[in-house]
Amino acid sequence: MDPYCLKKLNAERRARRAALLLTDLGDGRDRVIKEGDPVAGLLGDAISQAFLSGKSSLAEIEGRSFFLNVHVPPPRLVVIGAVHISQALAPMAKIAGYDMEIIDPRTAFATPERFPDIKLFAEWPQDILEQRPLDPYTAVAVVTHDPKIDDQALERALKAGCFYVGALGSRKTHTKRVERLKALGSSDDEIALIHSPIGLDIGAASPAEIAVAVMAEVIKAFRARGLQTARNLEKTV
Repeated sequence: MDPYCLKKLNAERRARRAALLLTDLGDGRDRVIKEGDPVAGLLGDAISQAFLSGKSSLAEIEGRSFFLNVHVPPPRLVVIGAVHISQALAPMAKIAGYDMEIIDPRTAFATPERFPDIKLFAEWPQDILEQRPLDPYTAVAVVTHDPKIDDQALERALKAGCFYVGALGSRKTHTKRVERLKALGSSDDEIALIHSPIGLDIGAASPAEIAVAVMAEVIKAFRARGLQTARNLEKTV
């Protein structure tokens, strides 16, 4: 590998940005492509699919062979609220391969006894998220029902472009939340990205069922990320 390509690839990985090393197997030349970089034609389609799947692959394009070595950051799930839903969600996230962490300033809830083997921060979300910034490979699930805890986290998640942002609460609760987020500076387009009520509509009632619905919706959003943007671009061509 070209040392410059290796340096560029490692920089993207440290920053939790997806990148792909494209190698032309005919002449051995390679280059680093970042997710979102424009690549035309069938090769561009193959690269987009590689980013979505997270799997490296061989592509035969117009008589030429390319190896697509894709590097996608591990998906991260940040849960705001050390509640019963979070307790049920933790083992599901681990099984699905998500790095999960919980943030809740309420020390009576955020205890290692309730959340063993989970990254747990008994601090205000805005303080932790300054130290541990959100990014497009992070999902945020807000489940405290307390605006003092929830709203700052939601505002930061929308600004960071997280691939999933969900918030617990009824439609009436969400209507009030929308007004508060607008006051914090969030736009209508940003607020429209929030999944609320949170989770896929499976009729969930118990905390465990809600956790199943949330995890399913997170996975769906992760596997579909970028598809709507691609469709919108196609309409403008």
